[in-house]
Amino acid sequence: MGLKGFVEGGIASIVAGASTHPLDLIKVRMQLQGESHLPNPASLQALRPAIAFNTVAAGAGNISLPVEIAPPPARVGPISIGVRIIQSEGAAALFSGVSATILRQTLYSTTRMGLYDVLKHKWTDQDTGSMPLPRKILAGLISGGIGASVGNPADVAMVRMQADGRLPIDQRRNYKSVFDALTQMSKQEGIASLWRGSSLTVNRAMIVTASQLASYDQIKEMILEKGVMSDGIGTHVTASFAAGFVASVASNPIDVIKTRVMNMKVETGAEPPYKGALDCAMKTVKAEGPMALYKGFIPTISRQGPFTVVLFVTLEQVRKLLKDF
Repeated sequence: MGLKGFVEGGIASIVAGASTHPLDLIKVRMQLQGESHLPNPASLQALRPAIAFNTVAAGAGNISLPVEIAPPPARVGPISIGVRIIQSEGAAALFSGVSATILRQTLYSTTRMGLYDVLKHKWTDQDTGSMPLPRKILAGLISGGIGASVGNPADVAMVRMQADGRLPIDQRRNYKSVFDALTQMSKQEGIASLWRGSSLTVNRAMIVTASQLASYDQIKEMILEKGVMSDGIGTHVTASFAAGFVASVASNPIDVIKTRVMNMKVETGAEPPYKGALDCAMKTVKAEGPMALYKGFIPTISRQGPFTVVLFVTLEQVRKLLKDF
């Protein structure tokens, strides 16, 4: 019974992840908007005067004049970003990093979905056939945390591959595949880099899994108990979309910080842009305001909604196909 839950969850997760990958890529690009426009403390710049006389002492030929700092470019929405990606990088760029997404779903989602199914069957009340909401949430927290720990390397690779196209050509990493990304990261930055941002990944996964799986089961049960709809596609779509909304609201701030920490480029001998998750959060809020933590929310819900719908609808169908096994 336990292995079957892993197989069912893995198949559904891979289908959902691959089909909604372009929306996830747009979300990542939006979350990185504004990151390079940190405040410049130097409001003065040394300029050579138009006329210099020989009588001026050496070193005095430069004067400091205030220079107007160009404002950061206007932030654009998900549709504009999608169009821009297609125009500048080609339509195929919308699937940049899809191999990492598939590996991530294979490792992370297969683990979390399988563990949740195991805990769900173990903690369900045998008399009533139901599982109290607190237990559902706890099962989601546990399975999400373990799944994220397993899948973090693929998560880092996915974020980097999705973000690569926004960098200047000479700064791009140009990973050929998820395995090339993992190999290069290990060689250039050490094995530990594969678990960069893992604390954030684990925290996010715990929140997403608890809110997504627990709310889906809870809402589905409520719909069936009240007789609003029968156990079919309509119920699955309604419950899954509601679960996707709950998961998006709960996880977006952590997702923004996770994306930035994973994507940061650490030069040899130089201080990293962020010392950790808290430092990244503080710098982001200070430079861009509190709502920066909800950057990419529209594509997040636009992706999380369809992803969750595809995930659970596919899961229910796979369960029907494998019910005799």
